Amino acid sequence: MKPDISVTFLTKKMSSPLVLASGVLGLTADSMKRVLDAGAGAVTTKSFSMEARKGHPCPTILPFENGLLNAVGLSNPGAEEMNKEISKLRNLSKGLIFASIFGKTPEEFGRTAALAAESEPDLIEVNVSCPNVESEFGTPFGASFRDVEAITKIVKHAAGAVPVSIKLTVHCQSLSKMAHVCEESGADAITAINTVGPGMLIDTGVMKPVLANKVGGVSGPAIFPIALKAVWEIAGTVKLPVIATGGVTTTDDALQMIMAGASLVSIGSAVYYKDLDVFSNINAGLLDWMTERKMKNLQEIRGKAHE
Repeated sequence: MKPDISVTFLTKKMSSPLVLASGVLGLTADSMKRVLDAGAGAVTTKSFSMEARKGHPCPTILPFENGLLNAVGLSNPGAEEMNKEISKLRNLSKGLIFASIFGKTPEEFGRTAALAAESEPDLIEVNVSCPNVESEFGTPFGASFRDVEAITKIVKHAAGAVPVSIKLTVHCQSLSKMAHVCEESGADAITAINTVGPGMLIDTGVMKPVLANKVGGVSGPAIFPIALKAVWEIAGTVKLPVIATGGVTTTDDALQMIMAGASLVSIGSAVYYKDLDVFSNINAGLLDWMTERKMKNLQEIRGKAHE
């Protein structure tokens, strides 16, 4: 019998455990549909706020040997426009749609969540952990237990029937405690992790930082071991499903995340240097790996690294 890589996430069936991570091809219905057609089970929109935001000046993205340096600065067209794209995508595809949101204050997170819920996404992902806007917003909310608790409760109330996932950062005192805070405050899932840093690269020709913002979040293969450990720690601490993200580029990476306890596996930076084929390639790789071992479904290996 052919293995089954479909998963059920918060009562909804997905054809694949793979998700497009926020920040890549997540601005328009057409681009997100391309990702779903390429084999993703769900897509996450680019993080959006109540009002449109320009973000940082170019250059904002810098590839390096082991990943990407990103300082886009949360640019987005605002909740009203993103809701139009989400609604349009709902009519184009059966794949799941996750709406990523952010705000400058806990109260703004709530107002943005209420707006996002109007388009009825399958999940609202709460970005409390972007590392490249500290100069404008201050220390990310994801570093504070009190802030994460407040934001989770406010967003859960505002989101109504739409489930909520809190996107955590490793830049906090304790991921285990932060995961507990999310669980106790009513979150339905946890996304882990965001980009790390911020980091910097210098152009030795002009002897200045390459990015216009000088610093940016680090993503890609360089952070995979950090993300994997975070997923393993969170999955071993709480009962909430975990959406794993951070440096996944291969089938083996995805398998490791699932063995660490992930329910879903997000792919972001890999799209930049492997194109959309990364989704179909990893799906095929999962099927081959399971066929060789005569496994029926992914549940047989989920969380195995904890045994």
